[in-house]
Amino acid sequence: MRARNILADEQIWDPAIRLFHWSLVVAVVGGWLLGHFGPLQMTLHFWAGYAVGALILFRLMWGFVGPRNARFASFLRGPGAVMAYVRSLPKRAAGWATGHNPLGGWSVVAMLLVLAGQVATGLILDPEDYINTGPLAEAVPAEWSRWALGMHHRLGVVLLVLVALHVAAILFYRFWKREDLVTPMVTGRRP
Repeated sequence: MRARNILADEQIWDPAIRLFHWSLVVAVVGGWLLGHFGPLQMTLHFWAGYAVGALILFRLMWGFVGPRNARFASFLRGPGAVMAYVRSLPKRAAGWATGHNPLGGWSVVAMLLVLAGQVATGLILDPEDYINTGPLAEAVPAEWSRWALGMHHRLGVVLLVLVALHVAAILFYRFWKREDLVTPMVTGRRP
């Protein structure tokens, strides 16, 4: 029991990571809703995309210079560690990993890559409506802009799947492993 109390006092997520996470949630959800249900002129959708791009740049930088749990080197593990972790998932006991577990670390990378793809394709796409053209569409060949339009939509579906998996993992940990992953992302510490 003493070990658990020591772990509960440890800061897991620094304020910058927590602000990044919740800002990303707002920007991604807002951008997705505006993209699907917003006005025909997608200026606000574009601004949400710019915010996501800025947040990704921050996270990449923080992944190298931030505190231990924010650094990529602390949570990116090889295939053996990931498979060992996957085999441990059926156990009901909480993992109490400090920061991301081996599988969660790679899910962060997947999410960042898909979001970077969303931002990049959004910058160069051209739906030929003369209103919602990406700001860099004229800098690339027209066929790239057409490709970017389709890819932007496909990546949106992949992103939706990743977000659903993320929420499912949070629920799995809460109800099966009895581990609260949300409170540390709010307070920085385990409950």
